[in-house]
Amino acid sequence: MKQGAQGSAGAEVPGGRVRVPQQPGVADAGVRGEHTHSEPDVPVVARGRPVVRRSSVRGQIVDALRAALVAGDLRPGEVYSAPVLGERFGVSATPVREAMQQLALEGAVEVVPNRGFRVVERGARELAELAEVRALIEVPVMLRLARTVPAERWAELRPLAEATVRAASSGCRATYAESDRGFHRAVLSLSGNEQLVQIAEDLHRRAQWPLVGSGPGVRGRADLVADAHEHTALLDALITRDLDVVRALVGEHFAGAG
Repeated sequence: MKQGAQGSAGAEVPGGRVRVPQQPGVADAGVRGEHTHSEPDVPVVARGRPVVRRSSVRGQIVDALRAALVAGDLRPGEVYSAPVLGERFGVSATPVREAMQQLALEGAVEVVPNRGFRVVERGARELAELAEVRALIEVPVMLRLARTVPAERWAELRPLAEATVRAASSGCRATYAESDRGFHRAVLSLSGNEQLVQIAEDLHRRAQWPLVGSGPGVRGRADLVADAHEHTALLDALITRDLDVVRALVGEHFAGAG
């Protein structure tokens, strides 16, 4: 993944956290009656996460919280308050609350009045349903693209496929999740249908959230690497226009995701 900017964009602090610039004149805690005690003391940013790059503080925190969700650092069923998370980020509660509200719109967390936000608990059935919907959308598109996109265009995606293998080899789920979405987004973008790309990416992101009872090590390096190698095999099949192999690989890919 690309390295983030240093200085005002934020800097890494010990423990794998990301600290963003403190907003002057705004208190960090005790906002809107949210409790700030008895919360799990876990990092809010996934291990190995680079310094976030977006200019707005809210955008930085959205990215960092998404990474923490994927890595399992924000655990399903646990409640987190904006003031406490703000202290860990080094910012006021306001941008954290706004970021969590964005995650609530995405279905990752739910609002708990006067307490904060609870990470949504998801089971295997929901994950399987997401995999089924993703397959219904992406498989026909990939088969159509396999018939029409020239080999040289597919070859241009080789660096992205290889990047997913490197990301998987790191063992960091958040790092791999970002690279994985990037590869799928690049493939689907060849359809020229931006609405399809956005819907598919939203489903993909939701499919990457952890299940109930999962921890940081549930999906290990070997699983991530095997998943990533399916990307390079898929590119090979797309280049040779082997539709049967494309169909089989994409089907296996989504079956593994579900």
